[in-house]
Amino acid sequence: MTQVQTNIQYFSPTEMMAEAEKFALSKAKKSSGMTLSLAAMAGAFIGLAFVFYITVTTGSSEAGWGLSRLAGGLAFSMGLILIVICGGELFTSSVLSSISWANKQLSFAKMLSIWGKVYVGNFLGAMLLLAIVSAAGLYQMDHGQWGLNALNIAQHKLHHTTLQAFSLGILCNLLVCLAIWLTFSSANAMTKAAMTIMPVAMFVSSGFEHCVANMFMVPLGIVIQSFAPESFWLQVGVSQAQYADLNIMQFVTANLIPVTFGNIVGGAVLVGLANWSIYRKPQLAATPISSITTTTNIASVKETAMSNTILVKDIMNTNPITLTADMVTPKAIDVLLDNNLVSAPVIDSQDRLIGFFSAHDVMVDLWCQDYLPCEGQKVVDLMSRDVVAIDVSDKLVDVAEFLCIDKEQLYPTTSMGIATRFSTLSLEERAKSMRVSKPHVLPVLDNGKFVGVVMRTDVLSALRNVYGERMSLVQEQNALETA
Repeated sequence: MTQVQTNIQYFSPTEMMAEAEKFALSKAKKSSGMTLSLAAMAGAFIGLAFVFYITVTTGSSEAGWGLSRLAGGLAFSMGLILIVICGGELFTSSVLSSISWANKQLSFAKMLSIWGKVYVGNFLGAMLLLAIVSAAGLYQMDHGQWGLNALNIAQHKLHHTTLQAFSLGILCNLLVCLAIWLTFSSANAMTKAAMTIMPVAMFVSSGFEHCVANMFMVPLGIVIQSFAPESFWLQVGVSQAQYADLNIMQFVTANLIPVTFGNIVGGAVLVGLANWSIYRKPQLAATPISSITTTTNIASVKETAMSNTILVKDIMNTNPITLTADMVTPKAIDVLLDNNLVSAPVIDSQDRLIGFFSAHDVMVDLWCQDYLPCEGQKVVDLMSRDVVAIDVSDKLVDVAEFLCIDKEQLYPTTSMGIATRFSTLSLEERAKSMRVSKPHVLPVLDNGKFVGVVMRTDVLSALRNVYGERMSLVQEQNALETA
C-alpha cells in the first residue's frame, strides 16, 4: 500500500505580498467576456449566500440576537468560499488591483475599467438569481416569515445616513479583502476556504455593508414589496405600506453609492495599498541606482523632403509596460511574454529611467549559467545600463535614420575628414548593404524624465502615409465612383 503525503505549503507575509501581486495582475489578463462571465458567477454566488443567511436567521429569535447573526454569518461565508475556489470575479476583491496600479503595471484608467466590468457582471449575476428566487416563491417559506425577514433586512439597509453607509462599507471590505489576503498564505484549497470563514462571519454578523450582496438583498425586498399577493401580507400580519420606502431610487442613493465607495476605500486602500506600502514600496525605494537623464544625439545627416513637423511626442506610447529593479527575473519574463514584448524599460519609484531589460539579457545569462538560473535573481542583476534614449522633441525623420543607418559605416572617415575605407559603391548601395544593430524600443525622456517609448512599429506606422492610402480604401473609392 502506497502512502501519499500531502505537503501543505504556507507562505510568509512577504511571500503573501508576491501572491497578492500575481492575483492583482491576473485581473488585467482576462478578456472582457471572461471577466463579465466570472463576475456574473460571483454575483450569483453572493446572492445564494444571502438566501442561506435569510433561511438560517428566519425564526431564530429565541436563539438570541448575537448567536442568530453568527449563524447567519457562518452561512454567508459560503459565498466567498465558492468565489475563491471556483474563480469568480467579485468587485470587492477586484479592487485589490490597486496593487498593480501602484507597481505601475496598470494605468489608472485600465484599473477603473476592470472594476467597472466586474461591477456590472456582479449586478447581472445578482439580477439573474433574483429572478429565479422570485419565480420560486421562496418568500412564502415558513408561512411568509422568510419573506418578512428579507423585507426587514432590506429596509434596514436603507435607513443608514450617508456617513454610516460609507463607514460600514469600509469596515466590510476591510474584512473581505483581509479574508482574500489570508488565502494567499497557502496553495491548499481547503486551507483557502477555511481562511475566509471568520472574517466573513464577522462582517455579516456585525451588519457591515457589502455592495454586491446589497445588489441582491435590497432588490429582493423591493420585488417582495411590489409583487407579493395580498395573501402574503395577511399571512405575516403587516401592511404593504410599511415598506413603501423600498424602491430603486432610495436603494441607489441611500445605500449602493456610499457603500460602493466605502468598499473601495476598505479594500483598495486599507488592505491593498497599505500592504504594498509595508512590503513592496521600501524595496522599490531601496535600490540605489542613479537615473538615466541624458539622450542620444540622433540629428539627421541627410536633407529630405519628408515633413519635419512630426515629433517623437506625436508617435510615442505614453503608457508603456515597465519593470522595476527589484522585480524577480521570472516575473519580469512573464510580464514580457504576457504583453508580447522582447524588452521593457526599468524605472524606479519616482518613474525615472534606470535601465533596460530584454530577452537578450536573459538568454545570455542562461547560457552563461548552463541554463541553471540563480535563485532570487532580480531585474537589476540583468538589466542593461547602457541605454539609448531619445528626446521627446526629436523628429520622426531623425529617429527613422538612427534606426536604419550607421553613420560610421556610411561615411568611414576620421574626425578630421580623412577616409578610413574606400568603396566603389554609391551612397544608396552602401546604405542598403550595411548591417545595423539598433534597439527595437527607444525610451523617451523629457527634461531627463522618462515619459514613454517609441518602437520600430510606431515609426513605421508614422511613415506609412508616404505611400498614400491603403489599397483597400482606394479600391472601395474607385468602386463607388464607377457604380
